[in-house]
This record gives sequence, C-alpha cells and structure tokens, in this order.
Amino acid sequence: TDSAIDRSLPEFPAATPIDEDNYFRLHKPPSYLSQISNDVASFINFNHNQNRKIVLVTSGGTTVPLENNTVRFIDNFSAGTRGATSAEYFLENNYSVIFLHREFSLLPYSRHFSHTTNCLLDHLNFSTDGKKVEVDQSLQNDLFNVLKKYQNVKDKNMLLLVPFTTVHQYLFTLKLIAQELSVIGSNALFYLAAAVSDFFLPSSRIPEHKIQSNDHGGKLVVDLEPVPKFLKRLVDSWAPIAMIVSFKLETDNSILIKKARNALERYNHQLVIGNLLQNRKFQVVFVTQNEENWIKLSNNQINNKIEIESLIIPKI
Repeated sequence: TDSAIDRSLPEFPAATPIDEDNYFRLHKPPSYLSQISNDVASFINFNHNQNRKIVLVTSGGTTVPLENNTVRFIDNFSAGTRGATSAEYFLENNYSVIFLHREFSLLPYSRHFSHTTNCLLDHLNFSTDGKKVEVDQSLQNDLFNVLKKYQNVKDKNMLLLVPFTTVHQYLFTLKLIAQELSVIGSNALFYLAAAVSDFFLPSSRIPEHKIQSNDHGGKLVVDLEPVPKFLKRLVDSWAPIAMIVSFKLETDNSILIKKARNALERYNHQLVIGNLLQNRKFQVVFVTQNEENWIKLSNNQINNKIEIESLIIPKI
C-alpha cells in the first residue's frame, strides 16, 4: 500500500532574515514575554557572575492550535524525558540550566516520581498515630538523594523553568532567550531536545472559536504552512558564538547519519545527536563535520538502570 506521507519531498530550506521578520511580525508574541525576559536576564547575570556556563535545554513537544480559543490542536510526540534527564546531568556537570519546556511535561528531579514511574502518592502513608505522613522505606533513599540534589540546585539558583505550549510560544521564547544568552558568548550552550512542529496554521487563518463538527459537510481539511527552520537564524544571528547541539530523530537506521549530516551542512552548527525512535534510550550517535561516534549502553548498564544521558552530557 502507498504511504500516507510523501517522503520524496525535499527538506524545507533554512530560514532567512526575511522569513524571520515576516514570522515575528505577523504573529502576536505571548503576553508574558516581558516577564520571561526579566527572569532570564536576571538568571543569566547572576550565574555569569558566578563564573558558571549556562545551557538552554529545550524539552517536550509543541502544539499547533486550530482555534484561537483552543479546543482542538495538533501535538508532537514527546514526554520530555530526554530534556528533563539531560538537564539533571548538565547540573551535575556544573552548568546552570534554563529549561524551556512544554507545560506539564517531565521536569528535572520531579520526573523520578511521575505518575508513569513512581507515583509519589503510592509511596506515602500515615504514621501509626495518624498525625504525620511517612514515606515508604523502599523509596526513602531515592527520594532523599533526589531531594538533596534539587535543594542544592535551588539554593544556588542554577535552574530556571520556562514553560511553553504552542509552537509560536516556543519560537518567540527561544529567540528571546538566545539573544539574552548571546552576551556571554562561548559560555552559552544550546541543547535543542524539544520536538518542534514542522507545520503550523498562520494566525490570519485561525478561527476565533471552536470548529463545529457539522461545519464543512462534516469534514475538516486543514491546510498547514511549514514552520520556518529557525536553527539557521540561531546559528547566524541570535547567538552566533555559542555551541549549538540539535537532535535528529528517525525510524530508519539507513538514513539517520545522512539526515544528521544534511542538518550540519544546512545550519552550520557544531553537533547533531542522532537517535532512532525504537532504541533512543539505549544508543545515540554524535555526528560532527568530520566524524561520527556511537554511544551505546551495555546490557549490564541497562540492567543497572544507567541513563544514557549520563554518558551523553560529559562528552559534549
């Protein structure tokens, strides 16, 4: 049977200054952007004065609203596991972290006790007198260690959480943070692990209210536009001296390296980390202009629940 997706289409070109101007002129910035600007500038200034390097970690998927008063939207697959886990290991390697994340996706430290892993409420009990809450013995060591790391990071002001939901919110915020980070030059690192939408619905064509199911003869046909590939603008203009790491997720191993190299040539940044959907938790490949290096967890490491991000981050 024929595929529903035409994979013969060429890659969309990198965004130009004109694309940038048009996009940010024609779409309304988030109302909270000025407050984020203040928070980010303050965080960067404080940590730069502490002689710390700063990494922007992007995490989670972006949405494409189909209405201004949004009921329906198109979403990207991502729980934010890679980003949240990586942020912790950056912090352990003495980076301060701006964590640009999908709202309600996994976060550093709290990810260990999410509803899909160790639901915290399942490990809490009342004391015998019924006046206190106690943690199960089986979880006490893990909770103690995670809480200790989190409190240390919090006390040192090394982690700033910045949420987004839509692709527009993500792009406006990414540009703002990148321009703020540009003042510290090579002390800034971008680790772009978010799953960013490839297509969007321009503001001029988004209906104000919920699309009714009986409209248009009961069918909904959505004509989406390609999201400009702003990685090129990040490299060339927003933060030209910073190190930039992007990810390439594929399902076909035979095209992974080629697609990663194509990205390097198109955007001219330093590193692409390639991974396959089916084994992304156990192996990745570092692709640079000159070489490729695989990082793979051994069976022993997998059995001991070693996270591959603990190997990725020290090598960047």
